[in-house]
Amino acid sequence: MFILKRQDVEITTVQHPNREQQIPILNYQGQTFRLMKVFNVNQNPEALAYWRDLTDNRGKACVLLEEPERYSVWGKVRLEQLAREGGGGGDAKIPALVQASLLILQAVYFDVEDLLGARQAGAFEKDLVKVFQDSQFPSSDSLDAVKTLLTKDPLDSLQIPPWKEDHLKTLLEELYRLGKGYFGNTSFAEGLEEVLEDLPDEDREFFISWLGQSPVGKLWAIG
Repeated sequence: MFILKRQDVEITTVQHPNREQQIPILNYQGQTFRLMKVFNVNQNPEALAYWRDLTDNRGKACVLLEEPERYSVWGKVRLEQLAREGGGGGDAKIPALVQASLLILQAVYFDVEDLLGARQAGAFEKDLVKVFQDSQFPSSDSLDAVKTLLTKDPLDSLQIPPWKEDHLKTLLEELYRLGKGYFGNTSFAEGLEEVLEDLPDEDREFFISWLGQSPVGKLWAIG
């Protein structure tokens, strides 16, 4: 739809009607857009491809914003739409956030298993148990529970763990720390879009927006 520069737009935040969350909103010529995905400054081809896929193939109204340090894609939204996301309750979207976080967790774990071997994968499982115990994650503080989380499809599960937003932020922060320690680099934290591609579009976009508003998002190349 549009490729714009930072000086062309105004970016503000609005309070989500049903959640304790500030949502970034891009304003351009009386239209409002919501953050969908962020790319590093060296990911120009990927940003263009993502924007074109949304606009040309999926018929979405989107803005590609070019900034000195990053590219970001924004989808058109009416502010009144945000009220529906809560579904009448502040925790209604938590399951989608948990599912997205579990997909990321499993992706990192499978990379450890595939690239570093079974022994390191076993050590990774034990490190996760310690993280969950130290941070008092409900229903997730045993090795058996961790093994289930790492192997069961979050999208098929009717019994996802009863975590809150603070648990998820802790998980993603600690997962980044563990991944960096195991791999010796941070390449595992790139390409979230591919990891999350099985999520419904609305849930994926909501998670990316949610993560982008947290300092943890900067670890995972968001925000």
